[in-house]
Amino acid sequence: MDLSQASIVEITEAVKTKKVSAKEVTTHFMKRAETLNPKLNAYTSFNPNAAKDAEAIDARISKGEDVGVLAGVPFGIKEMFCTKGLVTNAGSKMLQNFVSPYDATVIERLKKAGIVITGKLNQDEFAMGSSNETSFYGNVKNPWNLECVPGGSSGGSAAAQAARMCAGTLGTDTGGSIRQPASFCGIVGVKPTYGRVSRYGIVAYASSLDQAGPMVSTVKDAALTMEVISGHDERDATTSQRKVPQWSKDLSANVKGLKIGLIKEYMQGGLHADVQKTVDQAVSTLKSMGAEIVEVSVPMSEFAVPVYYLVAASEASSNLARYDGVKYGYRAEFKNLSSVDLADFYGKTRGEGFGKEVKRRIMLGTYCLSSGYYDAYYNKAGQVRRMIMNQYKEAFTKCDVILSPVTTSPAFKIGERVADPLTMYLNDIFTTSTNLAGLPGMSVPFGMSEDGLPVGVQLTGAHFDEQRMLNVAYALEGASMVKGKTPNV
Repeated sequence: MDLSQASIVEITEAVKTKKVSAKEVTTHFMKRAETLNPKLNAYTSFNPNAAKDAEAIDARISKGEDVGVLAGVPFGIKEMFCTKGLVTNAGSKMLQNFVSPYDATVIERLKKAGIVITGKLNQDEFAMGSSNETSFYGNVKNPWNLECVPGGSSGGSAAAQAARMCAGTLGTDTGGSIRQPASFCGIVGVKPTYGRVSRYGIVAYASSLDQAGPMVSTVKDAALTMEVISGHDERDATTSQRKVPQWSKDLSANVKGLKIGLIKEYMQGGLHADVQKTVDQAVSTLKSMGAEIVEVSVPMSEFAVPVYYLVAASEASSNLARYDGVKYGYRAEFKNLSSVDLADFYGKTRGEGFGKEVKRRIMLGTYCLSSGYYDAYYNKAGQVRRMIMNQYKEAFTKCDVILSPVTTSPAFKIGERVADPLTMYLNDIFTTSTNLAGLPGMSVPFGMSEDGLPVGVQLTGAHFDEQRMLNVAYALEGASMVKGKTPNV
């Protein structure tokens, strides 16, 4: 078995039937990760117990025990997920040495399904960024071109998966942080419907937008991983009580008769030529398969980026208030702590513990929530958000799945946009409205740029209709120009 090409489904089947041991699989991926990490900076730390965890799975298989649907699959975990016994730093100096005493619900479920954790993956600080350049632990590099960003905030997850430094990864998506890096790195990334996956144990950024999802190599792997991590959790009141479908078993590449919506406002130019070409090819492919292409409209989508940054920054301002250096996390040094004024203590600790982008969003959010401005900014943003959601609901009365670009361009160069926040924020123009409306969305690799970089297309489904979205992705995957190609690192 060629582990550098094998899917999660293939690996776990081979482990269960003893064609390969979980330890052999883990050793392969750990060696590759440790060899490539100095070049890519995708991992912030490795799990020292990975080999022992794999051996335990092999022992259970030998006893004939049920080891779970992901038995022996090595997973890398984004730093946003609390992982018992491992550092969970959220890409920040503020949590530099924080070792989580418990597992997030999704980690619990993955462990129960039999995964082996290889380590923790780099990310933009507190998931605030679109290029993985805001991490306190250095920027991650795109394995397709080391001069380019991998995308963000889940850049470490995307780079590690694309370079096969693990067999599967997890990411979080607040405004596109799974889909955009998945597109930049040529992998499959899924943001489920809001409430489909528990947020318990995930470091909070913007609670009404955050959602976790898989970042893997195939659509079937994504579907299977989603089955494991989805479902109601009494520790997260926002999780849905809906039954979790068997997406992986019901996958179908038959899209004949499906109505694929193209959002009129997204098709009015301004796209990089390679992105436009990829979207056009995806549309032609689906047409040739018997799908019907229809135009839909979401007029308020032009306000999605400003609304997103008002809502997200406001919620970040509130969520990040807990990091004050008192109970845990970074604390600034003082010569005589007993004589320090509380405001000075907070100011110095938070000033040193947070990076520029996090401070920028905290200040923006605090301003939006302040007396006299709440109604003008945060409250107004919430009203526009509701209008965006309603317009999407109307659009889905005319189509089954919406197809659009993920980003305006393929992966850009490291350092190219980090000094210009507005240009960086506009990178999220096609992804933020999905989060605002709570819809499921995904990126599936489909095209290649003239410079040899992968380009994904975005699919968006109606609330809790992941199956049709995954089916369209499954159909596109079969015709993808990225299929079979891997980065040369």
